[in-house]
Amino acid sequence: MKEQNPILQVKDLTVSFNAFAGKVQAVRGVNFDLNKGETLCIVGESGSGKSVTNKAIMGILSKNAVIERGEILYDGMDLTKLTEKQFCQIRGKRIAMVFQDPLSALNPIMKVGKQITETLRIHQNLSHEEARKSAIELMGAVGIPEPEKRFNQYPFQFSGGMRQRIVIVIALACNPEILICDEPTTALDVTIQSKILDLIKTLKKQRDLSVIFITHNMGVVANMADRICVMYAGKIVEFGTSDDIFYHPAHPYTWALLSAMPDSESRERLFSIPGAPPNMLMPPKGDAFAPRNLYALDIDFKEEPPFFRLSDTHYAATWLLHPYAPKVEMPQELRKRIERMIEEDKKYEQQ
Repeated sequence: MKEQNPILQVKDLTVSFNAFAGKVQAVRGVNFDLNKGETLCIVGESGSGKSVTNKAIMGILSKNAVIERGEILYDGMDLTKLTEKQFCQIRGKRIAMVFQDPLSALNPIMKVGKQITETLRIHQNLSHEEARKSAIELMGAVGIPEPEKRFNQYPFQFSGGMRQRIVIVIALACNPEILICDEPTTALDVTIQSKILDLIKTLKKQRDLSVIFITHNMGVVANMADRICVMYAGKIVEFGTSDDIFYHPAHPYTWALLSAMPDSESRERLFSIPGAPPNMLMPPKGDAFAPRNLYALDIDFKEEPPFFRLSDTHYAATWLLHPYAPKVEMPQELRKRIERMIEEDKKYEQQ
């Protein structure tokens, strides 16, 4: 893992939404650092607060959103305190975002070339011809064939994978330091997903990017992450290195996410997490995962667990780690899966 050198720090971030039915508590006291040159993956089910956290970093929360407390520190600035005019000097230029649905992110009636050059001309003050040349170079760099021809085409003339490459070009056009990827492969088939993930990893190395990667797919996380934050009900419940989370998971929710991954080697029925995420208008008392937790203790329904330290890099918020808690092992099928992963890694290293 890279030397600890935070480029972005999120401290006690708490975000709610004023809805007709009441206050939706979407993000509740989130803390994490993004180190220079690393990929930090944030994983969890839909509604866990992943995207809201990163929209707060980008300054693109909806009008009914309220940042109740917390800081987002970048280059000596607290992004939560910036005006929209100040944010325009950072958004797209120094911190950029790749969205989940490229068709929604692109203007359907504007040629893709103009959408790329518009970003370049706004943030880098290039002439029309300079912006056009730079855009075509970027399109070629991300693997779009015949970029001069494709420059003058509309989004509907591109496949889903190629549209996502255009969105990546727009995000990278101004050489940002931080790239936020909000489930960028969800709408793509498996083959195209792999190509987009490889492209992001390649561009990260070439441009020394720091990446925040949001996903609900643990299979994607395995190939992308230096460190992982597992989110549930607006909180981070476990964080650590990729090896910590995949080989030594400690929170029952992390066990459940890993168990729900498809596994061609297993003959067991695919695991599904029982129940549904909580209603964030009224978050449950204690551990929010307790009603769905097959290993829940009585205290889980009364008190929220603190973070327990497993190592210098690995922490989990579960009462199962308390010294007085009963000894509970991870599911046997998950343990077998982890043992297979370790064996596969050993074979790969020996080749």
